[in-house]
Amino acid sequence: MGFFSRVGNLWKGFLSLWISDIEKDHPEIAYENAINSMIEKYAKLKSATAAIIRRRDDLDERYKKATAEMAQTEAELNTAVETNQDDLAVVLIQKKNGLAAEVTELKADMETARSDADSAKSSLLSVQSEIGKLKAERDTMLAKMQSAQARMRIQESLSGLSVDDEVKALDNVRNHIKNTIAEANLTKELSDSSLDSRLAALRSQTGDVVAKQELAALKARKAAANAQQTKTM
Repeated sequence: MGFFSRVGNLWKGFLSLWISDIEKDHPEIAYENAINSMIEKYAKLKSATAAIIRRRDDLDERYKKATAEMAQTEAELNTAVETNQDDLAVVLIQKKNGLAAEVTELKADMETARSDADSAKSSLLSVQSEIGKLKAERDTMLAKMQSAQARMRIQESLSGLSVDDEVKALDNVRNHIKNTIAEANLTKELSDSSLDSRLAALRSQTGDVVAKQELAALKARKAAANAQQTKTM
């Protein structure tokens, strides 16, 4: 390998590393380049597929035309035979045989063209799907990178700060809140167990007992009155 070739390869290597570093810092460039490359490939494949489909359609049309012409020739041949026009019959037989060979060849070419068209369309759809997947991957990966960069910036901004005082202040607030809740609960517990509270509860129970006794007496008097009324009747 000559000197200039080695220098050229070395330059290409440095250029490749430089581009790789740029793409790492700006991944959207790498994604756009890959997507544009696939779109260009898709356009070329689409043009080639259109040519294959045109050939398929042309062969299909020629096949139909040759088939129809052969059917017409066979009908004319039958007429020539029935009318004893042997000279025309010979010509028509030759024409029919030529058309039969053409139809056979066109049919084989047409089937091949159909297979080629189906394969080309499948490849076209595959490339189209890959472009969609690559675009979705680009959006997802760029969003993840932006999120990671945001987290790193937050961590870097917090790395130089001391949060000990803030954490201690927060702990003091938590303890104060817990103590306040405990005092409120203790006051309620003491209130529930005090003599006044127990007497109030007893009065409430007593009222219920007296009310129930009064209700029973009312029912008894009513029953007695009904019984006395029944006897007088």
